[in-house]
Amino acid sequence: MDLKGPSRTSLLGTVTAIYDVGCFFGAIAAFSLGEMLGRKKTILLGTATMSVGAILQITAYGVPQMIVGRIVGGIGNGLNTATAPVWQAETSKAAWRGKLVVIEMILNIAGFSLSNWVTYGFSFVEIQWAAEFERENGMSWTDLLKGKTGAGNTSTIRRLLLGAGTQAMQQLAGINVTSYYLPTVLVESVKLENSMARLLAACNSVSYLLFSLIGIPNVERWGRRKMMIYAAGTILPPSSHALTTSSGQCFCYLMITILIRYSEILAENAAKKVASASIAFFFLYYIFFGIGWQGVPWLYPTEINSLAYRTKGAALGTATNWAMNFMVVEITPIGIQNLQWKFYIIWTIFNASFVPIVYLFYPETADRTLEDIDRLFRDKPGVLVFRDKDAISAKRPLKYVEHYETEVRRNSSVASANPEAMKQRLASMAKANEEGGWGHDEKV
Repeated sequence: MDLKGPSRTSLLGTVTAIYDVGCFFGAIAAFSLGEMLGRKKTILLGTATMSVGAILQITAYGVPQMIVGRIVGGIGNGLNTATAPVWQAETSKAAWRGKLVVIEMILNIAGFSLSNWVTYGFSFVEIQWAAEFERENGMSWTDLLKGKTGAGNTSTIRRLLLGAGTQAMQQLAGINVTSYYLPTVLVESVKLENSMARLLAACNSVSYLLFSLIGIPNVERWGRRKMMIYAAGTILPPSSHALTTSSGQCFCYLMITILIRYSEILAENAAKKVASASIAFFFLYYIFFGIGWQGVPWLYPTEINSLAYRTKGAALGTATNWAMNFMVVEITPIGIQNLQWKFYIIWTIFNASFVPIVYLFYPETADRTLEDIDRLFRDKPGVLVFRDKDAISAKRPLKYVEHYETEVRRNSSVASANPEAMKQRLASMAKANEEGGWGHDEKV
């Protein structure tokens, strides 16, 4: 397929980005299929659909078949990425939930790294209980759009938007400017040879993978807010930073913008040296992103949403991610070609804006049970959460621990006296959690 040259730039962007359209519709399909089929069957369906899409792409001899294959593969991936984090969050202990989702994202990076090395190698050769509860207690999207959120009124819309917001910010951070197009960026903006650009992209993917491992032991220790706010400004604990150093990603894009700008106005020899200096900041950007923003946006929607809306929340977040992904991937080739160094200003500004957004509006979810988070929203926290110590603490608030211990003692006495009554009590607790009775009298 001939997708090279200035006249084919727009088509290249479309063929690349159309995968994200499929992912978007796959995530939308998970709205209903996730509840109807359940978690495991939805993941199996997504995997089978991805396999069909992969076969279509492998056997493609023209652009139309490649586009169809990428859409089909994207639908399968959208189903999987909307469902797998929900299943993982629901089946994990609170202490392991964050680590497991980060590990899942690191495995994605491992695949990304492998694909980069394969691309580089071949560049020298031419080749051609929860699901059932949700069904019974969840509301339709039509009702949600009408403002109906159920009897509990636990800030459903706000929680949906918070979860989707993390996914939007992940893509607007500019990660897929380079994930999809790093060789193109290095050739067009830094003026490297094609072979060197592909080699650096492959090396960068290994660095990305290795530094992402830092997120595994620290996602619970640092908390979700600090992981996003600081974007891993250095590999030291976030508590040792000043807030002004929090956006490592912003700093990297700022330096990339400045260096590429001056490379365009200097003499040829000096210009190449200045542009080459920007390579270090592309690498550094991936380090910051891998530690801070790679895993948390996939984890947060599965934690922040209530049980009755967890599938919908994860699906909406995933759909948002893929929609933003499509936009970024579609505009990148054209943006680099037409705006040149000015294109990178966009991502500098976006990354700078995420610091106050997360700091002001996003509650902490680390070291909390999913019931703790329901309770937080039933207590009606203000929209600006940064002054609420219980909402932003990386450690579980004492009042949640005390309530949990009280319930354990109460339920133990019920279970020992009447096992059947215990089953009924657990069912009523789940129902009460959605209706706003958690922690009040017998509606626990």
